This record gives sequence, C-alpha cells and structure tokens, in this order.
Amino acid sequence: MDSSNKFSRRDFLKITGAAGAAAVLTAGCASDNNNQSATEVPKGKMTYRNLNGDRISILGYGCMRWPMKGSAEGGNREIDQETVNELVAYAIEHGINYFDTAPTYLRGFSEDATGIALKPYPRDSYFLATKLSNFGDPSREGSMAMYRQSFIDLNTDYIDYYLLHSIGRSMEDFNRRYVDNGMLDFLVKEREAGRIRHLGWSFHGEQEVFDTVLAMHEKIHWDFVQIQLNYLDWNHATPGNVNARYLYGELTKRGIPVVIMEPLLGGRLSNVPDRIAARLKEEDPESSVASWAFRFAGSPENIMTVLSGMTYMEHLQDNIRTYSPLVPLTDGDKDFLEETARQMHEYPTIPCNDCQYCMPCPYGIDIPGVLLHYNKCVNEGNLSVSSNDSNYRQARRAFLIGYDRSVPKLRQADHCIGCGQCNEHCPQAINIPKEMQRINDYVEKLKQGTL
Repeated sequence: MDSSNKFSRRDFLKITGAAGAAAVLTAGCASDNNNQSATEVPKGKMTYRNLNGDRISILGYGCMRWPMKGSAEGGNREIDQETVNELVAYAIEHGINYFDTAPTYLRGFSEDATGIALKPYPRDSYFLATKLSNFGDPSREGSMAMYRQSFIDLNTDYIDYYLLHSIGRSMEDFNRRYVDNGMLDFLVKEREAGRIRHLGWSFHGEQEVFDTVLAMHEKIHWDFVQIQLNYLDWNHATPGNVNARYLYGELTKRGIPVVIMEPLLGGRLSNVPDRIAARLKEEDPESSVASWAFRFAGSPENIMTVLSGMTYMEHLQDNIRTYSPLVPLTDGDKDFLEETARQMHEYPTIPCNDCQYCMPCPYGIDIPGVLLHYNKCVNEGNLSVSSNDSNYRQARRAFLIGYDRSVPKLRQADHCIGCGQCNEHCPQAINIPKEMQRINDYVEKLKQGTL
C-alpha cells in the first residue's frame, strides 16, 4: 500500500464519528497491585489454542489501552511508544502472539503504535487483528480509506483476523455500514485474495442482530466472532446486551471459534468490592483477584484467545502467570464464581467498562472518569445514602476529595447538558446523561450536607 494515500486525522474523525474518537485512555484497567502474585513469570509455558489452523496464545494483547504520557486535562496526551515497545517485547518473549487493535482506538493512533512495536519481529511470528470501524462515515469511499489505512499503519501486507466492528445496535446499522455500501462483499473477496486470512465480527447489542448475522454463516462462513464474556455476565447480562452463555453456546453449535473481550469488564473484576476481594482471596490466597476472571474466560474449549488491555507491566506479568499454563476451572470453581457474581450484582455500580466509545464529549466531560470514580466509591464503601450513616463524614470526604483528584473540575458531571450524543455509542447501553445528572445531584447534596 502506498503511504501517499494516507488520509488526515480530520478524515479519520469524519469516518469514525464520535465513537471513533474513543479511547484516549487514562489508565487502562485499574491496578490490582495488592493482589499480584510475587512468583516468577514463567517462560515457555503459555497455553495455546488451535481452532482454525493457527496456534494462538490463549492470552491475546488488546491494544486499546496502550500507556499514555502527557496531561489529560490539557488534552495533549500521546502514546508512550517506548513503553509500548517494552510491553510488546516482553509479551512476545513470554509466548503472546495475538495482537488486537482498531482504527478508532486511542484517537486513531493505536494501529500505528502497534505496527511500530511489532516491526522488529518476523511477520509470520504473530497474528494481527484489526477492524472496520466505520461508525461515522459508512460510505464505500470512507470505509475503503479506513481499510487501506490499516495496512499502512500496521506495516503489513495482510491481516490475520479482520472484524466488522461492534455490531449489534440494529440490522439497519449493520446494513448501512457493511451491506448497502458493498463492503461485506468486498471483504469476502479480500479474504479470497489472501489479504485477509480470517473474517469475523465483534458484538455488543441485541440478540435479534446477533442471531440474524450469525445465520449468514452458511453464506459468508464466519471464521471467528468476538464477544464479551466474563463470570459477571455469563448468566446476568447488563441491559442492552445478551448473556454470554447464550452467545458462546450459539457459536459453539456452529463450530465458530470465539475471541473474548472484556474478561475484566474494564477492570471492574480486578477492582471488586472489598467483601468480594476477601472472598476470592480466601478461596485462593496465592492468586490475584483478576486471575479468577481470566481463568473463567479461558476455560471453555471453543475460546481461541482472551484479550486483555494490559497498560502496565504488572498486569501483563500477572496474566502471563495465569495462562502459563491455564488451569481450567473445576465445576466447584464455576459454582463459586456464580455465587460471587450474584453477590457482585448487589452492589449499585454503573456498568462502565472504560472503553471510551462515548468520548470525546462535546462539552469536555470526562464521562468514564466520572463513572469510574463513582464505582470505586461504591466498591470501597464510600457511598453514603444518608447523613445518618455511621461512616457519613468519612465517606463524604473520600468521595468529594477523590472526585476532584480524579476528574478535573471543568470535566465533571455538572457540565453535562443532556445532549445524549454519547448514548448511541455505549456498548453497555448506559443512559449516560441520566447517570451524569444523578451523580451530580449526589455530589451537590454531599457538598451541602443535605443527604
């Protein structure tokens, strides 16, 4: 591909729309440092799956959460390429060979950063996955430009795993992005030509859409499908999504390999409420809280790889330990995690995965930052419902001080005007303006001491 065809970042924003500007991620999954194992990180013991002729590491690298540097408040953050290179080198050294990115991640720079980090390694030593993320401009011209740019940014002549990105909102949306513009037919031909080795899609949304697109398997032959799967939503789907048990079961019936995203729900299953963390540590004191979620995600036999957005070296090392080798869950372990999930649902957290698809907010609100701070206070017990609570003063102080520290004042919930632009892009179907208003009302009552 000729680099002279490279389109501008303005063109990128036009094609991807608001969802495409998603993912200037501030910290990735919150740290689980207190639960990290101190054991040596093993080499040469990674678990692999071979479901389609490729020997793929059960731990895949999700490239949506590369480390950043610069000021979040100033809006001048950029990818820390040196650290990305170090993480990729360590991952490859320890057996990881699957890297998943997209044109929309990190404001369009994830593919470029991933391509740079992988450049020193033989192309046949790893597998690349990327996506057609044409949310904002589904025209054939815009979609083709995005497709071709991926090859340039990733510095490759072929893509191993290519996905139709985040389908599930409606069949109208699916047809608009992939059928009416002829892109699906084009991608099938690209697979025949070898520029795409495997063709699939990622899913968030309505069961009707999932069933309809899955039924196209007889004609299209989907090589793989990427779904959200973790022990919290295995039987208990969040609003706007389908429980993972159903999705996995339908794919397995057809022999379609499954790629897992959100095994930690954006970090929510590594930063669980204190009572849940104690429960997990009591069951297995030597393992991290996060390892339970990764073992759950990797145990089913039809799972090809489990993606993790590992921003920090300690996350990468802990996940390598979990999968080198994977010890599948027993029936007793599964029952234990099902009860854990039931208890988790008793906590009034907001199902934000920090995917950043809602960003940027046209009014500058740090939507994920606001939601994640609220969830953190729920998990730590710093969410008072009344000034009569015995820990009211402590909880009030923790919430307000933590809020100002984690979210700059000009980016807090009180600046939300309820435009709703963010709602259509949220994979978890959160009513974001409603939650912004609720959190802001709570903050104002805390400030005034009127709870």
